[in-house]
Amino acid sequence: MRQLLELLAPGEWRRPWKLATFAVGMAWLLWGALTLDIGDWDVGVSILMGVFTYLLSPMAARILMRRRWRWLPLSLLAWWWCVDGVYMAWHLSMGNPIYREANAYASTCLFWLCGFIWLPRASLKVIALRPRDIQL
Repeated sequence: MRQLLELLAPGEWRRPWKLATFAVGMAWLLWGALTLDIGDWDVGVSILMGVFTYLLSPMAARILMRRRWRWLPLSLLAWWWCVDGVYMAWHLSMGNPIYREANAYASTCLFWLCGFIWLPRASLKVIALRPRDIQL
């Protein structure tokens, strides 16, 4: 359990720079849901997929970066849940159109991009001034 908490690093979820980038990403997702006429892009799925990605993608990336192969199934489960599991559960329950393949491509790229952006366990000051002190 302690290893799982160390990989999840819940204390990192409160870092101001991570919350700010999450807010920008969520604003972009919500803008798209409200302005673009894409049948499977709505506010509910944007919030759910965005929040789960914020919470789980750094852990999934951390597992890969540290080469913790024993934890690889957890990394892949987090990726699947954030990219496809939430998507399918939401749209099946809401009766929305489903564009699963297109979603999988776009959301996979965003999941791993976010995971590696939010991976560092450091303040922006440390990242900018002392990059060798960054923990992953």
